[in-house]
Formats: sequence, C-alpha cells, structure tokens
Amino acid sequence: MFQFAQRMLARLPELSRVAVDRCAAEVPFYRALPRERLDGEVSGAFTASIRLMAITLREDRAPNAAEVTEIIDWSARRAADGLPLDAALSAYLAGSAACWEVLAADADPAELRCYGTHALRYLAAVLPAVALAHLHEQQQIEGQRRDMRHNLVSALLAGRPAAEPAKQSGVTLAPAYHVLLLTLEPGPSGPRETIRRVQAALDAHRQTDVLAALTVDGGIILLPAEPGPDDLFDLVAGVADATARPVTAAVATASEHAAVPAALDEARQVADLVGRLDRPPGLYRLDDVLLEYQLARPGRALSGLAGKLGPLDARPDLLDTVHAFVRHGHNRSRASAELRIHRNTLDYRLARIAKLTGLDLTRPEGLRLLDAAVTARALT
Repeated sequence: MFQFAQRMLARLPELSRVAVDRCAAEVPFYRALPRERLDGEVSGAFTASIRLMAITLREDRAPNAAEVTEIIDWSARRAADGLPLDAALSAYLAGSAACWEVLAADADPAELRCYGTHALRYLAAVLPAVALAHLHEQQQIEGQRRDMRHNLVSALLAGRPAAEPAKQSGVTLAPAYHVLLLTLEPGPSGPRETIRRVQAALDAHRQTDVLAALTVDGGIILLPAEPGPDDLFDLVAGVADATARPVTAAVATASEHAAVPAALDEARQVADLVGRLDRPPGLYRLDDVLLEYQLARPGRALSGLAGKLGPLDARPDLLDTVHAFVRHGHNRSRASAELRIHRNTLDYRLARIAKLTGLDLTRPEGLRLLDAAVTARALT
C-alpha cells in the first residue's frame, strides 16, 4: 500500500477540498460557517487528518499514542470553541466518504479493500478519542459553570455584590427574588437522582435555569419575583411529583438584592415554626404563622401560656382531647369522630379540662387562650 499512500499524500489539497465541501453540504454546523473559516482552520484540520491516515496506511499501523494525544488536544480546543460532538463525528465520517469516492476512481479492487480496512481501523482509533476529548471538555465547562452559579447564589444569600458573578455565569439578575427554603421528607431515591429531579422540576417550571443550592434533603431556591400572583404552590407541587416525596417550603420575598439575606432568615424562622408545630407538607409564608411567630418570642408570657396545660400532664386522654378540639377549630363533632368517642364523652372531658386549667371554654376569650396555650406548649 506504499504507492497508494503516496498518491494520497500527493493529492492532499484535492482530498481536503472535497472533504470540506462534503461537510459544508451535509453537516448543519459546518454549513453555517463562513467560507473563510471553511477554507482556513477547517481545511487545515482535514489536511492534517488525511495526512495522518495516509502515513499510518503507508506504515500499516493504527495511530500511536502521541498521535492520538494530538487528536485529543485538538478536539478539546475545538470543543471549547463551540464545536458540537455530533458535528465533529459527522465531519470525520462525511470527509472519509468524500475521500473514498475520489480515491476509488483510479484504484484497483485490492487497493480499495486494503484502504477500506485501514480507514475503519483509523476511525476506530480516532472517533473514540474525539468523543473523549469533547466529553472531558464539556465536563470541565459544566463544572466551571456550576462553580460560577454557586458563587452567584452564595453572593446573593450573603448580601455581597452579585453583578460580577452574574456576568461570569451568564445570568441576568432579577430586581427581586422569592427565597424558598425547601425541605424534602426521606424517600427511596439516591442523592444524585433526587437533586437532579428537583433541579429539573425547577427548570421546567420556569422554562429556564433556576438559581438553587440543593442537597438531598432540599435546599435554597432563588426565584425571580414577578408582578402579579405567584405560582409557588404549583412549583412545590411539581417538586413533590418529580421526587415522589412530601415537600415543605417556607418562602419570603426580597424586594432588592440587599434584602435577600433577611428574606432567607425569615424563611428559616417560618420553616422552624412549621416543623415545631408539626404542620403538614405545603407552602408557608410568615402570614400563615403570624400568631405562632409572635408567640414564639421568649418571655414570661410564652411560659405562662404553655403552663396553662400543665394540670393535664397526668391525663394523656385530656391532652389528646385538647389537641383534637383545637385542631378541628372547636368543632365537637369532628373532634369526637377523630378521638372515636361519643359526643357526650367529649363534652365531659372538656368540662374536666376547663375545671383543671381554669379556662372557661364556653366563652371566646377562653377558647382563644386554649388555642394559644396549645401553640405555646408546642414552641417551648
């Protein structure tokens, strides 16, 4: 095959030109390139590849480690410049087909068989190297992108200037943000899968990348606060569906970037109250726990309210009755149904509760104190 390889080397300009023209006709990425790029760097790349194929054919061998390393380095640089992997692989195949058609015109069958076998051996060595180079470059780019977005989220949450991290990340900052503190109950999926599903649900909800610092148990999410009604309930429901896990979210709104840390602190306090009060999964704002938030402030009043139920500590049945009665908004029928007792039994227990605590449960002020005492006891 020495003579055939020499003819290839002698026809390098012609072979390179037909390979470039085939790519420009068949591969969309190359079709969109200006002619000067096709005749410049693209033609140079094909010339180098065809030369290497001819040299390895002449020496009857596959590309060696040094040559494959050069291919990987070149492919990584092209990937960093924006060349997609599918376009790179298509270029090798289209170029090889174009060269085959030109060379077949004056080659005998034996030469074509040897050339075809070698071309497959050459592509078997080159194409995995090209794919590996693109994969490594994309992983590096994605890692850098994640680091820059992490820096942006950290800057916003800490109240630091965020304009430069946003520019580096390619993110346009919103004037205001909803700060969501997300908590996921334990589930069967692993950490990576859970985080991936949460991020996918967030991105699908807004049809764009959403800023978030996620863990397997939830995380912090920054959503642009847009005018009009928000869709945060739908978002929480979407995350719950995506992860198949109950989700609790506490949210506060920052009207400006400098207010994000305060909004995060408020969301944390809301989440803490929701957890201590054993509220069901869902979305909560400060308005949903205003009374509890105020009652949770340390002081004699909180201890005094919690102490109202102290006389019931020796009577678990009466404590259960209090909680059911309060939980159902003082509705005696629903409370007795939950406790599985007769309505008359409930009335008797409530009378005992009133006598032991000194609270008049026939008057609105007595009922308000009972509600507050149950909340205060949960918070102390």
